[in-house]
Amino acid sequence: MFGETREMIRVATDSTCDLPEGMFQEYEVTVVPINIQFGTETYEDGVTLDRATFYRKIEETGMLPTTSQPSAGQFERYYRQLAEAGATDIISLHVTAKLSGTYQSAELAKEMVQDQVRVHPFDSACGSAGLGFMVIEAARMIRAGKGVAEILARMETIRSRMNIILALKDLRFARMSGRVGKLQSSLASLLDIKPIVVLENGLLDVAEKVRTQQKAIDRMLDLMAERIGGVSVPVNLAVVHAQAPEMGQKLLERARRLFNCCETFLVDLTSSLVVHFGPGTLGLVAYPVQGGGEGRAE
Repeated sequence: MFGETREMIRVATDSTCDLPEGMFQEYEVTVVPINIQFGTETYEDGVTLDRATFYRKIEETGMLPTTSQPSAGQFERYYRQLAEAGATDIISLHVTAKLSGTYQSAELAKEMVQDQVRVHPFDSACGSAGLGFMVIEAARMIRAGKGVAEILARMETIRSRMNIILALKDLRFARMSGRVGKLQSSLASLLDIKPIVVLENGLLDVAEKVRTQQKAIDRMLDLMAERIGGVSVPVNLAVVHAQAPEMGQKLLERARRLFNCCETFLVDLTSSLVVHFGPGTLGLVAYPVQGGGEGRAE
């Protein structure tokens, strides 16, 4: 069925992907929502539950919600909609498979729609703004006329260079969700420290513990400089925050002064990740862009 059809590639992702408001529309990205459960009530992240309602429900219920990946059936519905709109290929970029079953659901749905569209699921080995940068780059490559193989090869390159460092307000959310390793310490000893969590090979681990938020921010910047190979290396960089926009803005301004930034943005951490890290989280996301198609932001 595909032989006579001119290739039309579209990008899909899941709602762990963080991008500034409007960029999903600008780059025509389809977002498959993560499911968020408050007790017996289930919501679709960003569809039936916005961020304001998410935080309000936590305050009102005193309850920590849980998350679950989209089902294969949910993916199938979105994939078929894209196919009906003319897509011949879908590059489907998703949160790390080591912490979520989302990528596996995409793989199952791929087989369900193979009669109608070619789907290329990709494990980003990250999430949040790291996944966001991949989504932007894939969409720009599509507009530049690049093919599926070249785009997926570029995704592999970005994945190998991606760095994510998080400073949590405390470890209560991460401890309850089970998404962060090395949590053998007692909860009482964790409440008065600021854990620094790093992404390593698709998994999250506590790298260090400091006593104040300022020290956490200082250490995040130092660690990022080490990981990207120095402050002179051209990078794309983002700051994410969970209900801490002023702190996020200050971190972004410091990062812009310190690093050789090509493209930057500040974004509110998606609800499906706040579940695991908690309000007050700050994140620094960056990767070297040399040898890639990215350019300096306008």
